[in-house]
Amino acid sequence: MEYYQYIKAFHLIFVITWFAGLFYIPRLFVYQIEAYHKPSPEKEILGKQLKLMAKRLWYIITWPSAILATLFAVWLLVLQPYWLRQPWMQVKLTFVLLLFIYHLKTHQYFKQLQNDVVKKTSSYMRIWNEGATFILFAVIFLVILKSAINWIWGVIGIVLLGILIMLGFKIYKRIREKNPEA
Repeated sequence: MEYYQYIKAFHLIFVITWFAGLFYIPRLFVYQIEAYHKPSPEKEILGKQLKLMAKRLWYIITWPSAILATLFAVWLLVLQPYWLRQPWMQVKLTFVLLLFIYHLKTHQYFKQLQNDVVKKTSSYMRIWNEGATFILFAVIFLVILKSAINWIWGVIGIVLLGILIMLGFKIYKRIREKNPEA
């Protein structure tokens, strides 16, 4: 099955571009929310540009990548169905389900901001931005270690990363309070 490796390569390419979109879109949300609170005409100028950037990222890169990564993954599983019996794959698929939930919730935020509905703070979106990172950590550890048990070390790493990120947010917030241009 020489073509199996090609399918796997395409799957990985689209997983990477999907995550790239999921990493960047919440950052655009942060900028949109902050622009929303600026005075006119800055609010309108920035808001219009950021909406366009978000729309292009979301519909041209992120959604197509999610769909193509999924199609190639299903194709791989059709070719190698024994992977579905592996405990690590079952755990991985649970994280993939969480990734889709994260993606769909992010889509809700996208739609709200496209309609100038600001329900979340920029601080919230900075934290939301880390959701895909946590899922990525778990999936990478599962795929590399191929163990439903050893992935726990990856989750411990995720928790430690989360603690470091939260500390980083607190430090960054203090810096921004002292210097609003930072």
